[in-house]
Amino acid sequence: MDKKRGVYIHVPFCIRKCRYCDFPSFEDREHIDSYFKALITEIRDEKETAGRITDTIYIGGGTPSCVPPLYISSVMEALSKTYVIEDDAEISMEMNPGTVDPGALKVYRSAGINRVSLGCQSFNDKSLRTLGRIHSSDDIRNTFEKLRDAGFDNINLDLISSLPGESGTDMERSLRKAAALSPEHISVYSLIIEEGTVFHELSMKNELKGLPDEEEQAETDLMVRTVLKDFGYSRYEISNYAKEGFECRHNIRYWKREDYRGFGLSAASLIGNRRFTNTRKMVYINQPGGSFEEDRTLSRKEEMEEFMFLGLRMTEGVSADDFLRYFGRDITEVYGGQLKEQMADGFLEYNGKRYFYNDRGLDVSNILLSAFLF
Repeated sequence: MDKKRGVYIHVPFCIRKCRYCDFPSFEDREHIDSYFKALITEIRDEKETAGRITDTIYIGGGTPSCVPPLYISSVMEALSKTYVIEDDAEISMEMNPGTVDPGALKVYRSAGINRVSLGCQSFNDKSLRTLGRIHSSDDIRNTFEKLRDAGFDNINLDLISSLPGESGTDMERSLRKAAALSPEHISVYSLIIEEGTVFHELSMKNELKGLPDEEEQAETDLMVRTVLKDFGYSRYEISNYAKEGFECRHNIRYWKREDYRGFGLSAASLIGNRRFTNTRKMVYINQPGGSFEEDRTLSRKEEMEEFMFLGLRMTEGVSADDFLRYFGRDITEVYGGQLKEQMADGFLEYNGKRYFYNDRGLDVSNILLSAFLF
């Protein structure tokens, strides 16, 4: 039986580049038509036949909802001719409030999209302006209602915490407004100042004011967990919360190191122990799938490292039996010291089958996970 794989599609166009964003995306939209022709060519020219069955597809960006919706339909049609898409496949698409209309939503539904990730970031209009977003909090609510009216019953809302000039109280209000809409899934990511962004330039000039300190961030993390638990959401990964049965299957594939194939500019893939990433430059239009930022075979050591630092992002953690089956070595033989130390420090737990971080461990996991890199 063919091995299943996930599929990622990158749409690198935006109406306006946000001030915190380092993803490959462009405000210049004149290349939309030629880009999608290249994208479809890459999909149709997919040479590896093993794993041509998919049960998760994720269309991200950029802002996929800012391009004419028929381009999304054409991509889904190309995928259906290259892959066997299972009947119950999770097919996600990122959208931004204010960039969709009911007519477009009908096209997306007809194309097979059944899950939407809505880039809200905040329900605080002042914070939205700080971030450089093009929408308001009212736009979020209106877009959410349109999604429900169009029949979408699996919706994620993306939020960002630790924003410049935003208090913990502001963030809690924003979070409660998001949860009150009762989406199936909520992601809450702490702001990271990335190189190449407007925020990074401001930070280098000491002009990015009002960022929280570590203690304030810890208080916010606790608040997020508490509020979302009260609203019926379970934490299943560092930054992700879902109602029962609505965990993002595509993202879980990443954390479990299952095969996935990325198409489009900057799209990353993992097939077996091969990692490769398409070019981030628009040369992609002339060389779809033929120019790579990265293309390498992972060593056994690197695979073990990834098994640990990706798997431990999830609240279920990593399986000792899976480690033995994949690598032919006992997990304690390789990582016994790190596991013992982090358990003694009260961050890591073991239930006889799996090692997993508790909430204390997840909150400082960016530090703890580095211990599993040789």
